[in-house]
Amino acid sequence: MKLFKNQWLNIILIVIILALLIPQIRKPLQIFANKAFAFSPSVTDEEDREQIASYDWVLEKNNKERVDFSEYKDEVIIVNYWATWCPPCIAEMPSFQQLYDDYGDKVAFFFISGEDHETTTNFLKRKRYSFPSYRMLTTDPKPLDGFTLPTTYLIDKEGNIIIKKVGAADWNSASMRNTLDELLKS
Repeated sequence: MKLFKNQWLNIILIVIILALLIPQIRKPLQIFANKAFAFSPSVTDEEDREQIASYDWVLEKNNKERVDFSEYKDEVIIVNYWATWCPPCIAEMPSFQQLYDDYGDKVAFFFISGEDHETTTNFLKRKRYSFPSYRMLTTDPKPLDGFTLPTTYLIDKEGNIIIKKVGAADWNSASMRNTLDELLKS
């Protein structure tokens, strides 16, 4: 009986290893795992919050429209650095879509990708996401940093970074919605 259990364990391990080595299976598994372990992002303690150094940042929307970030200076802003090839980015997109559906007219959403507009637009259409994607035309203001994907910032009306989250998260959580509602009141 012990030999039988070990054989099954070996078979399961071989299947898992093969699944991780085959690209067509690996990416969906990574997305599933990121969704399963994505939790609501935590608000940064007040004494640890950083502030945007400058709003001088020019972006290009996926419809080729130039957008000046400084126009959103007194608004609540979400900046998300992402890519179409990034499993954690893909995992958190459905929760962003739900948040965008409810807060898109109250909060400025900036989904920043280094990929060309055709790639991001096709991805968003295929997945039926309605939020726009942007490309940077100038360097992002510090302390914003999109070197690790995904990285997301929630910025209040005064330019304070309320949330900095590296990695996938559940952006459509009750606590996130409560945080947004509080920021929109002030």
